[in-house]
Amino acid sequence: MAARIEQLVTSGDFSLDGGTWQVDNNVWLVGDDREVVVIDAAHDADAIAAAVAGRTLLAIVSTHAHNDHIDAAPELAARTGAPILLHPADEVLWRQTHPDREPDAELSDGQQLTVAGTVLTVLHTPGHSPGAVSLYGPELNTVFTGDTLFAGGPGATGRSFSDFPTIVDSIRERLLSLPAATVVRTGHGDSTTIGAEAPHLDEWIARGH
Repeated sequence: MAARIEQLVTSGDFSLDGGTWQVDNNVWLVGDDREVVVIDAAHDADAIAAAVAGRTLLAIVSTHAHNDHIDAAPELAARTGAPILLHPADEVLWRQTHPDREPDAELSDGQQLTVAGTVLTVLHTPGHSPGAVSLYGPELNTVFTGDTLFAGGPGATGRSFSDFPTIVDSIRERLLSLPAATVVRTGHGDSTTIGAEAPHLDEWIARGH
């Protein structure tokens, strides 16, 4: 059976730079009836474990280390034995949420993760945070962009450890170069496609963030 994509929406707090906001997060599961990976263990370990539904959890992949994307990761890892994967450039953010629990392994640009016979390639896409990554699955016609690219533009860059020119470069060089029909599955909100977002790059640059 080919890998399939499942979506779970969880709700909780996002906190950074002294502010806290209520947010809804997309948790993505990629796998089949036997094994699965979780992309961004957000807020609710009970709900995510229920979605895993007894399958072998190969990895908990963090697109970046803002607390709303990693707050449930250690609990989910403790329940399942799955390793938590994070790009090392985001460890400073990780420690703000989990000072006593390190990630289990590092993500690196070009790394390939295989689940249910399907390959997900790690693309380092910094800007929203230094270690932000996207995961590209050509067989699934999908890229999981975390908070790097949304329907309507780049992720936020107005807070600590973020940079607007960097996120624009990441989107231009790493994401908009993907096939236009590629579905963009985001960290929050609705999905979009590379083709729908590509024509607006100049508008984003003109607006700045």
